[in-house]
Amino acid sequence: MKLLIVEDDREAAAYVVKAFAEAGHVADHAADGVDAYELATGQTYDVLVVDRMLPKLDGLSLIGRLRAEGAKTPVLILSALGQVDDRVQGLRAGGDDYLTKPYAFAELLARVEALSRRGGPAATETVYRIGELELDRLSHTVTRGGQDIPLQPREFRLLEYLMRNAGQVVTRTMLLENVWDYHFDPQTNVIDVHVSRLRSKIDKGFDKPLLHTVRGAGYMIRDGAR
Repeated sequence: MKLLIVEDDREAAAYVVKAFAEAGHVADHAADGVDAYELATGQTYDVLVVDRMLPKLDGLSLIGRLRAEGAKTPVLILSALGQVDDRVQGLRAGGDDYLTKPYAFAELLARVEALSRRGGPAATETVYRIGELELDRLSHTVTRGGQDIPLQPREFRLLEYLMRNAGQVVTRTMLLENVWDYHFDPQTNVIDVHVSRLRSKIDKGFDKPLLHTVRGAGYMIRDGAR
């Protein structure tokens, strides 16, 4: 899983991030609600773990803003406020689960994994479409404007990941982990080469480019230029 841990206690956050890593998951960290909002809207996560009391933008306001914008990522709320009314308020604000501090990491892990499974069906979508570009996961075919586009296996996997995260910035680290299964930076231009090849295949000869480079951040596939 790829998780976002939103916790202003840096020591507690470091412990949780490390524990999730040891359990085989990748976890980013944000120390306040504003940074968390930027990460949550700029990247794709399987589950958000959000502390209720945060600087700049509190946890419930953060969740409410994300839900108002259509975000469906499962959210687990962490809080020292454990009364029934507190839990009800958190769930009504858009949380999917509520865990009271102090907690055992084993329980946090089990709850997060359960939320990830609950959010899983979206990943079973078999056809992705961006404008006139279409990728069929079952037949392993790609077309644009009715024209077949032959791709190598790695190019297909790269395009599939980009289209699954359409409209969002996909970083080099995300590509290395999810397309190449690397959990380190090999210090090569392998991503640039593959992105360039993919762009030449899906965009060349068409009026509107779909695959964009976001300078200093990564790549994005979307319909139309901005």
